[in-house]
Amino acid sequence: MTTAVPYQLVDEPGNGILHLFRVPTEEATLRAIITDLFTDYWRQIGFGVIVQGAAWEIAAPHPPTSITMYDGYLTVDFGRWHFHLCIGQHTASGPELGRIRRCARAELYRRVTPAGAPISRGFRMFNAIDEQMMTVLLPNPFLTDSQQIRAVPDFSRLAAWDHLRATYLGLPPDPLDRTATGFQHD
Repeated sequence: MTTAVPYQLVDEPGNGILHLFRVPTEEATLRAIITDLFTDYWRQIGFGVIVQGAAWEIAAPHPPTSITMYDGYLTVDFGRWHFHLCIGQHTASGPELGRIRRCARAELYRRVTPAGAPISRGFRMFNAIDEQMMTVLLPNPFLTDSQQIRAVPDFSRLAAWDHLRATYLGLPPDPLDRTATGFQHD
């Protein structure tokens, strides 16, 4: 008897081989994920937009001072600066722009070596015209918080990944996540 694989295997140009785990895009789910990430794991994550030719890897200076909703937009505020993500029904710009701006696809992903060993993990969101809204780079067992390569992997850094999988996908920790022996970057 075989068990269904809970992810889609994709060879994505520029990103390599990914295991994609689709996440529901309801406002409540996305708000909970973003709140979890930025309140519980803010010290260990990087975030921004990663597209061909540009990668904004931002580190939060501290936990958000507030996370609020207004007209479909979630605002994560750090005091001096903030960002907005359209995750709910946005009406001020009309129905067509509201549809386009809203998150239409969200996924957890893990990048794997050609042999299938996971080497990095993240969460990303896309709008209705498949533009990337945000990527969150999750804590990596092969890197320190300051992105230095570790001599020895620290698999306790998979806590955020394991939490997101369990909470939002109903999946237990995967032994595959602890099989890689070092960091690789394309």
